[in-house]
Amino acid sequence: MFLTYQTLKQISEDEFSHIVRKTRFIGGRSAEPNKLRMYFIDGSFLDVWLSEESDYSYHWEQRAQRGLIHRWDNAPDHPEIESFPDHFHDGTENNILSSELDRDSTHAFRQVLGFIEKKLKELKTSGD
Repeated sequence: MFLTYQTLKQISEDEFSHIVRKTRFIGGRSAEPNKLRMYFIDGSFLDVWLSEESDYSYHWEQRAQRGLIHRWDNAPDHPEIESFPDHFHDGTENNILSSELDRDSTHAFRQVLGFIEKKLKELKTSGD
């Protein structure tokens, strides 16, 4: 079954409300948005795009805060990566690593939010 953006929004609000400030649907019709955007307590945001064909992108945009991006996706543009087509942009567009995201979209979404949660906690602890 295809995971809906409404389901993801609910997970973020129920399980990650301590880091998610607000959510909104982007593009498409209200019943079928093209993307989900979540804004975090530090002003950064995550764009989530999923397709019924199992294509995905979770893009954590934090260039304005720290000059960084983190993105998990399966665009077939890095055949040199062991987990091809799945890969992870770690900090920059050009730092590309194997992705360890779960194949299940619900678990993958929670993994991404858990990663962000951990990074935000580390930043708070370090005083940034």
